[in-house]
Amino acid sequence: MTGDHPGFAEARQAAAALAETTGVARHRIAVVLGSGWGGAAELIGETTRTVPTAELPGFAAPSVPGHNPTVRSVRLKDGSQALVFGSRTHYYEHRDAGAVAHTVRTAAAAGAETVVLTNGCGSLVPEWGPGTPVLVADHLNLTGATPLVGAEFVDLTDLYSPRIRAIAREVDPSLPEGVYAQFPGPQYETPAEVRYAKAIGGDLVGMSTALDAIAARHAGLEVFGMSLVTNAAAGFSGEPLSHDEVVQAGRDAGPHISALLAGIIDRI
Repeated sequence: MTGDHPGFAEARQAAAALAETTGVARHRIAVVLGSGWGGAAELIGETTRTVPTAELPGFAAPSVPGHNPTVRSVRLKDGSQALVFGSRTHYYEHRDAGAVAHTVRTAAAAGAETVVLTNGCGSLVPEWGPGTPVLVADHLNLTGATPLVGAEFVDLTDLYSPRIRAIAREVDPSLPEGVYAQFPGPQYETPAEVRYAKAIGGDLVGMSTALDAIAARHAGLEVFGMSLVTNAAAGFSGEPLSHDEVVQAGRDAGPHISALLAGIIDRI
């Protein structure tokens, strides 16, 4: 991570605090666990230290029940270390895009080369029902925001690493891939908004990931994204949406997707 972007200084402070607390000078990979993905932390490797994120410069405790407010230092099978964030800062938590970006910027400052972004999402593809893991091939940033400042022109052509997506398909050849549309939240999308997202190329809808990914590319990280379908998007099932439904779908799919993600990280 180079340059004098105003968010980088605080990220370096957070990375320094992590290095001091964990005793690890460099973490090679960072993993951000979204809704439904929490169990993966136990399978990725051996946790050597757990730190409450609110104790680190620039972070605040998450405001959503079920979001884990910690970051773990995890020893991978190859002996290197990973940072595993149990939750992320969401744009809807009355914070700006810079606060959202702080997680991946801290990871880059901690030495990470790769960031794995996961999320729970709504599906616009009838065949992708709850419990389906989907590779993120591209995104639509529908938040109206960006973590970049001024004339920071960043190429996003191959933002979601083709290399790691190929590795994921080696682990599970049945994995589909699609386009993730990030809305600002916290309200769920209306059926009209879902139809709009589908019309412009979206396959999945949610409230995270795109802003994180933009910031990660800007910070020089290789980005891999994976979504867990937790529900059919508004208007696709005729049923009302609820956070409880999202949480339950994550619990049901947890063992499968956790093992899948750990298998992919083993090969990165």
